[in-house]
Amino acid sequence: MDSTYENYNHWRAMLTETAGIELNAAYCKERIEALADEKDPSTKALLGAYGSSHRDQIVRWFEQALEEA
Repeated sequence: MDSTYENYNHWRAMLTETAGIELNAAYCKERIEALADEKDPSTKALLGAYGSSHRDQIVRWFEQALEEA
């Protein structure tokens, strides 16, 4: 699997600086919950494109961002 993100700092910069997303506690919790639900349309798309190991890494990064929020 090719990841679109090099590491946590790259992922965070892409979301906050490039996409303008605020990684506040509410947003992080919402994304963690959605990524745990394999029936969620965005999760289905992510799994189809990148697989479960990539999804699991994204969840860990959202958990880290939540700790920092």
